[in-house]
Amino acid sequence: MPVPRRFDRRLPERDQTRINDRIRVPEVRLVGEDGKQIGVIKTAEALKYAQERDLDLVEVAPDARPPVCRVLDYSKYKYEQAQKQKAARKHQQQITIREIKFRPKIAQNDYDTKKGHVTRFLTGKDKVKITIMFRGREVTHPERGAALLEKLAGELAEIAVVEQTPLQDGRNMTMMLAPSKAILAAGEEHAEADGKVAKKHARDSESQDAPDDDGAENLAEAEAEVETADEAQTESQESDGSAAPEPEASASAPEPEASAAAPEPEASAGDAEPSTV
Repeated sequence: MPVPRRFDRRLPERDQTRINDRIRVPEVRLVGEDGKQIGVIKTAEALKYAQERDLDLVEVAPDARPPVCRVLDYSKYKYEQAQKQKAARKHQQQITIREIKFRPKIAQNDYDTKKGHVTRFLTGKDKVKITIMFRGREVTHPERGAALLEKLAGELAEIAVVEQTPLQDGRNMTMMLAPSKAILAAGEEHAEADGKVAKKHARDSESQDAPDDDGAENLAEAEAEVETADEAQTESQESDGSAAPEPEASASAPEPEASAAAPEPEASAGDAEPSTV
């Protein structure tokens, strides 16, 4: 059981490679930055040689007599080693061993179900350990278990290869099945296709996030043309001496009052009303 981190009192792992002042031997066999042998010299002289070139003195073979040291950039060297280990882990395939147990007198439906599990494990590029369990006097008939294992291997011959033939171990009989080359090749092709799709999506997202330079240039050109047209119109108006037209009076402006009231018409004689007697 792993120790919880808060209770782990162990010191952190330290790089055991000795560099520069940590090299305490009196003399070393020095290798230059270009890989050429310089020879056996004093450690102080080797350290001075590395410092003059702004590099590190790294002990690459501590068990040799005298130890072999090389002049290089240690930070760059560690980064390159980490990248190599990362690439090696990326291409490394992790194989899991699954186990399926059968009985010599297994029913057909149970056999089909467990055969489906074995098929699923093999297509997932896992190895499968088939175990036949004998109970009581069944162990006296191991041929039944061997026949069952041979039947299973024959039905799965397209996707599986027998890595370990049926082997009797006490009351159990085991057989190891591994994925066939066709299954492994199909898995690699599928992984490559997924990698291509991921790269395509990354390129598409980068192209969408990138600004549209052509659109920005067209917009700037249009704004420049509008400003040029406005300046030309202003200069033409100033040269003609024409002023801008005055705005019309609004409808809400009050009308001027009449200067004199119109005289009322006098009543004529014919128009007079007859007097009443």
